[in-house]
Amino acid sequence: MNEIIKIENLRFSYIREADQIEVEAIKDITLEVSRGSFVAIIGKNGSGKSTLAKNLNALLLPTSGIVYVNGYDTKDYEHIWDIRQSAGMVFQNPDNQLVSSIVEDDVAFGPENLGIDPAEIRKRVDDALQAVNMYEHRKKAPHSLSGGQKQRIAIAGVVAMMPDCIIFDEPTAMLDPQGRSEVMAIINKLNNQGITVVLITHFMEEAADADRVIIMDQGEMILDGTPVEIFSNIEKIRELELDVPVAVDLADRLRKEGIPIPEHIIKTEEMVDYLCQFK
Repeated sequence: MNEIIKIENLRFSYIREADQIEVEAIKDITLEVSRGSFVAIIGKNGSGKSTLAKNLNALLLPTSGIVYVNGYDTKDYEHIWDIRQSAGMVFQNPDNQLVSSIVEDDVAFGPENLGIDPAEIRKRVDDALQAVNMYEHRKKAPHSLSGGQKQRIAIAGVVAMMPDCIIFDEPTAMLDPQGRSEVMAIINKLNNQGITVVLITHFMEEAADADRVIIMDQGEMILDGTPVEIFSNIEKIRELELDVPVAVDLADRLRKEGIPIPEHIIKTEEMVDYLCQFK
């Protein structure tokens, strides 16, 4: 089975508290996520991207349709922990995931709840902290760390569960540029080690790192393709009230001035390298 996540005709509705009206947040989505891939899902607020993310590890259950994670139906409660161990989740606010007063105890929390042998837990905690470059902070209190460091500890807590897939729900939204850069470096590193990544984000530069980009709007998938394919649809993206990466916007402006910028250039460093040859 090459896909880690398989979605068939997913619909998700909820009752809005303010007026008790039913809102269809996800409208008939069918989607497969291949093992080891890096998928970015982008869209403005209210597009359904975070609702979709929560359906991927049974935090929410489909109103209709089916979501399979590692072959398990998310509505099958008997396999709820198999599902959540297969697809871990990292949220926007790391404080919502930090539960202990010492960093290494926090990372150990998940494996301890799985009943894993203490010696194996020790190894997992050390490996996870090293994976996110936080091993030297293992004895510190999480509240003493920066926002980016806290998010890396939250990621380590998920990594220690040894999931096949990690779903990141806007993990850099509350961070400064340095913190965002640190967390994205960790996400790319984990993906390079074979972990499937599903990244929910509204930062287009982050989506440019993915193998595949999906744009959502009003609960539907509007665009689906490689970053180069997606960002070539500049007018459609702007029509959806989204930005494009800085390099893509600059390339579009330069092409309109008659400068033949290659279509594959979508990242700032790629643009810098291309333009520097004309010095």
